Amino acid sequence: LSPAAYAAAHRAARAREALRAGGSVTEAIYEAGYGSPSRFYQARVTGMTPSRYRAGGEGQRVRFAVGACSLGAVLVAATDRGVCAIALGDDPGRLVHELEASLPRAELVGADAAFERLVARVVGLIERPGTAPGLPLDVQATAFQARVWRALARIPAGATTTYAAIAQAIGAPAASRAVARACGANPVAVAIPCHRVVRKDGGLAGYRWGVERKRELLDRERPGQGPRSPTPRSPGGA
Repeated sequence: LSPAAYAAAHRAARAREALRAGGSVTEAIYEAGYGSPSRFYQARVTGMTPSRYRAGGEGQRVRFAVGACSLGAVLVAATDRGVCAIALGDDPGRLVHELEASLPRAELVGADAAFERLVARVVGLIERPGTAPGLPLDVQATAFQARVWRALARIPAGATTTYAAIAQAIGAPAASRAVARACGANPVAVAIPCHRVVRKDGGLAGYRWGVERKRELLDRERPGQGPRSPTPRSPGGA
């Protein structure tokens, strides 16, 4: 991050904390260091209006769908700004439950035809993770997570790096464990390629959506490789 971007990320984090504390929106804006409400809204700190963010996403519409891919069930969720969740698993119901738990007051809306096209793009990215995603994202991050996720986005398909190398790259060489936690907090599988980070010995460390899925994604990114199981499972949909 540039100094300006780093400062902006910290202001955004302070604003989110102030909103969660339950104070007024105006107080939160000025306490965080924004010179005016317009500066805050231009920064698009929360991905939703500040009053809705303070209320746990109440009133926010999030479209979602659960489908199938060769790695099992896939859940895709998005606000009107972009994709906010891509999750992989074996149990579609559990994926939906986890989405509900992460957005307890948001209005979850089933997919329409336009959203199904977005889901198809996500599934295509999972099947061929070496392709450029081109997906609009709407993800929330701390300043540190943002630094890590930007570093992840720079890892080319077919390559891997280590947690220590990411820590070094973002100027925090002693923060390997914090880097691992930031990878684990990534809400959008494959779109932010945390699967490309491995241990120093080359071993596959824990992956939020399962180590075997991580192994398969890395295999798919090797030249000439593709999905090992081209026939999707059928977990159902929503």
